[in-house]
Amino acid sequence: MNKRIYLHAGAHRTGSSSFQMCLYANRDLLGSMGLDVAYPGRDGVPGGRLKLRLPGPRHGPRRLGPFAQAAHEVLAQASPDETRGLLVSEENLPGRMFHFYEGQFFPASRKRLSVFRQAIGAAELHVIYVLRAYDELYTSAYRKRAEDNAVVGFDALVPQFLNMDRGWPELVAEMRDILGPARFTVLPYERRGQSRELLTKLLPDLPLSAVEPDRLLNLSATDAALEALQSHYHKGETLERADWQEIVRTHADDRASRGFAEFSEADRRSLKDRYQADLDRVAGLEGITFL
Repeated sequence: MNKRIYLHAGAHRTGSSSFQMCLYANRDLLGSMGLDVAYPGRDGVPGGRLKLRLPGPRHGPRRLGPFAQAAHEVLAQASPDETRGLLVSEENLPGRMFHFYEGQFFPASRKRLSVFRQAIGAAELHVIYVLRAYDELYTSAYRKRAEDNAVVGFDALVPQFLNMDRGWPELVAEMRDILGPARFTVLPYERRGQSRELLTKLLPDLPLSAVEPDRLLNLSATDAALEALQSHYHKGETLERADWQEIVRTHADDRASRGFAEFSEADRRSLKDRYQADLDRVAGLEGITFL
């Protein structure tokens, strides 16, 4: 590909679905700027059709070429006109969250990033990535998985979370080195702002007429909802998406904490300290604009 690509690569649990809703709300404006837009529709975002298949830890080197070719075809279909740019939002680019439960921080990221870079060829890449505090990230990831899967008790996973094999500095450096972006902007979740603000950080020339979406997506279920859902799953029941979402809605007003997923104060502090130290390390990386 020989075009400019703007990539919002996540991270998970930092409002990615709401950002994609922002892309949908501003699709005509972005189109008038010469940009095609591609994102998945995992949480029901209208217009979400991007389906990138990227390798996992089990895939060997010989599989990477076919993955790259398939990804190239998907992206070329999303933006076939070489004179137009492409804006991609895909929070699964470095990998999926369930590896957290094994104490692994995106173990297939190097393969996946390499495949994406190969897929886009000579494209000029501009990247934005949002980091989140580890305690909040792991808790939110666990709660999200509990919405539609049976999960073990949170306490059983705390040792893996506390002893994660690596963190944000290693992943961000990997993204910089493998993707080779012309511009790479990284910011913490607390500096994200609204989705329109994040889009402006990726597209500095975004007109003031860009709008914030009128609804948010992918908000976490309450403890009451998650306990009700786990009761079904641990009985071996399978719920369709519409059914478990109805349970989430039914318990939305019961916001009392039931300790469904909580770190002890000591463990939370340990993760907060590691996050702050890692933010300093990320800020010190060359080739990155850290906000």
